[in-house]
Amino acid sequence: MIDINLIRTNPDLVKENIKKKFQDAKLPLVDEVMNLDKENRSLKTEAENIRSQRNKLSAEVGKCMKEGRKEDAEKIKAEVKAGAEKLAELEARQAEIDAEIKKRMMIIPNILDASVPIGKDDSENVEVQRFGEAIVPDFEVPYNADILEGIAGLDKESAGRTSGNGFYYLLGDAARLHEAMIAYGRDYMIDKGFTYAIPPFMIRSDVVTGVMSFAEMDAMMYKIEGEDLYLIGTSEHSMIGKFKDQILKETELPATYTSYSPCFRKEGGAHGLEERGIYRVHQFEKQEMIVLCKPEESMDWYEKMWRFTVEIFRNLNIPVRQLECCSGDLADLKVKSCDIEAWSPRQQKFFEVASCSNLGDAQARRLGIRAKGKDGNYFVHTLNNTVLASPRGLIALLENNINADGSINVPEVLRPYMGGKAKIEKIVK
Repeated sequence: MIDINLIRTNPDLVKENIKKKFQDAKLPLVDEVMNLDKENRSLKTEAENIRSQRNKLSAEVGKCMKEGRKEDAEKIKAEVKAGAEKLAELEARQAEIDAEIKKRMMIIPNILDASVPIGKDDSENVEVQRFGEAIVPDFEVPYNADILEGIAGLDKESAGRTSGNGFYYLLGDAARLHEAMIAYGRDYMIDKGFTYAIPPFMIRSDVVTGVMSFAEMDAMMYKIEGEDLYLIGTSEHSMIGKFKDQILKETELPATYTSYSPCFRKEGGAHGLEERGIYRVHQFEKQEMIVLCKPEESMDWYEKMWRFTVEIFRNLNIPVRQLECCSGDLADLKVKSCDIEAWSPRQQKFFEVASCSNLGDAQARRLGIRAKGKDGNYFVHTLNNTVLASPRGLIALLENNINADGSINVPEVLRPYMGGKAKIEKIVK
């Protein structure tokens, strides 16, 4: 949510930003907010005048009573009563207008950073740079479900019976490898000075609408029937919510956390091979990184954060690239975002395994997260980025570390979490 002062002082900038996101249907919202705000400020002035007049009249009542002018006192009391009734009407109308303004402000997109490329959708995202050589081996790399079945590591049939499509059992060394990746990501971030956290896996609706747009919420979130609770789609949601309505000391910034959670998403659209494998699923596990910082530091943190993920994947022998998200592909709260995509030697293309986002003060403004500075309180900036998510990260690891005989090389950084095991052998049936 942007600062309403920006609409008051530079509505053309806000409209131009909406156009850059190809959301022209939202353009009327700017004028609607301006008109509602103008009416609201007029009502506030009128209400303040009534309150001021009421104080004067109340003093007059006391004076009349002392002087024995009861009739005059009663007339003034009637004026005070009429003023109180009018004030109640004004306050009720102000509350209505405040709600109407907020409803519109919640769907006006955040102001993009000047460096964001302009494009309609993810097909116009821009590759910035690559890390590692994208190698295609001289043997055919099997599909992820087949690799896992080769090491007795996947059971989707049983998961279908217990939970339906989009769920899975990971077994044996596959499950162990999955957990090793998450644990390695956790320890890597701890070594970078981040505080490890395990947050609530369910959050209330006021937190959900504080951290994401309504469109995202409807597309992603599972609601708990009969309760004001949602299953989280990422631990960023509950970690940012942790600071709701808080005023942080400036000395506490930056607040840097790395959080673990299972994640739950509707993930519509799985079909064919995707449905048979573990690429698009309803439940997965993720290590996340979250930063709350001073506004002037957020872009520096953005650069640090996505580079952490690149280093992690390179340590897993996985080539990656950084893909700058264009304006039309950015969620409304985001100022700037990039994806880290891993190389798939089977498909001979890259696929998303992480996403790094700077949300400016949008989440902080929605949730009331401030810091106390020497010149007064201000809204902090919030950022988030994927450390490692499995099973997508697991797919990238398997494809880039498989041998011609179906065995899997365990990257050196994961071996301490695998009991020293350097290779997972294919199981011959």
